[in-house]
Amino acid sequence: MTTTTEQLSATTLLRFATAGSVDDGKSTLVGRLLHDSKSILTDQLEAVERASLNRGQEAPDLALLTDGLRAEREQGITIDVAYRYFATARRRFILADTPGHVQYTRNMVTGASTAELAVVLVDARNGVVEQTRRHAAVAALLRVPHVVLAVNKMDLVDYAEPVFAAIAEEFTAYAASLGVPEITAIPISALAGDNVVEPSAHMDWYGGPTVLEHLETVPVSHDLTACHARFPVQYVIRPQSAEHPDYRGYAGQIAAGVFRVGEAVSVLPSGRTTTITGIDALGESVDIAWAPQSVTIRLADDIDISRGDLLAPADDAPAVTRDVEATVCHVADQPLSVGQRVLLKHTTRTVKAIVKDIPSRLTLDDLSQHPAPGQLVANDIGRVVVRTAEPLALDTYADSRRTGSFLLIDPADGTTLSAGMAGASFAAVAEAADRADADDAEWDF
Repeated sequence: MTTTTEQLSATTLLRFATAGSVDDGKSTLVGRLLHDSKSILTDQLEAVERASLNRGQEAPDLALLTDGLRAEREQGITIDVAYRYFATARRRFILADTPGHVQYTRNMVTGASTAELAVVLVDARNGVVEQTRRHAAVAALLRVPHVVLAVNKMDLVDYAEPVFAAIAEEFTAYAASLGVPEITAIPISALAGDNVVEPSAHMDWYGGPTVLEHLETVPVSHDLTACHARFPVQYVIRPQSAEHPDYRGYAGQIAAGVFRVGEAVSVLPSGRTTTITGIDALGESVDIAWAPQSVTIRLADDIDISRGDLLAPADDAPAVTRDVEATVCHVADQPLSVGQRVLLKHTTRTVKAIVKDIPSRLTLDDLSQHPAPGQLVANDIGRVVVRTAEPLALDTYADSRRTGSFLLIDPADGTTLSAGMAGASFAAVAEAADRADADDAEWDF
């Protein structure tokens, strides 16, 4: 048991999401992945077998491993995001199985927002459809660095290579036009298990990796320690005890980068500059700390610092602004309108704000912009301009998915209205990538 624990602690973690049109086989793929990688408990498999027999199916329906809601099982669809955790000897995984229906686009945004890889499924019989393009666009919008095209149900097209090649070419061209930096196409049959965990005996023309092999070997290259250093203050520690009469520390989790004792830092949004005199981690003083560690930082000067303030290197601090231009995905049933008063939550800071403008709504089917829609409704993705009551130290989402994202909240009841990504949309990023050198086209996390 100790050996297994040590092996898992030494492996890397990959967060990935599955997406695709309705009935493309997302849940079946996830179930096959869990089943064939021996990541299912015996009682879970027995429950699926019983449920499958009750529905008149002879073989276990592996899709039931992720479709846990009653409505999902009755309709044979995925409605909510289902998270699953599993591990192999080479890597640990957090998987988000997202819905395929158009009306659940917001659920895909939720599942893919923290993903490092997205698996987009396509039915080999239908090819690339509108929902396929929609999911590729969402993955590009959320800056997911790796996209896998899984051409499913190859058994229903006699494992024909030309069918796979045509779909792969069409999807790759579309995703590349959005600025997706890496696309890998794999022909599979989730129902039969071809190229999911084990190589297929029916597709000897394919010499690439299986889905699991790719998941285990894809480079997780986003190194938080190489990003712009950011430390949102979560809590101020002032014991004022006999043992620590003058102790003042600022506790929180390092969002990105590295902090060192002796380093000059700016306190934002005030802009005051000071020096780090000490870093406490797990009850001990250390000279250096990095993301995503939770630490307490001590500073040389007694500056007025509270929850929501941000520490950043003095020579690499983000711009402070009250005018936020961003792309948002509207997730609430109630609309978001111009002139609406909201709360904006960014890292540990929450400020009052007003929606000054909604310049456009994105039509994901053809990536066209619908100008001045006036409001956004559930599942809409659009550009917004928000004016905040207090200044914010906000990075662009292209620079940092962590400090470039925010939430718009209803101040009346605390409902999350929209998930926002500051800065340019994916279309502008894609145009810039076309002009840049290939070495510089990768997104920075």
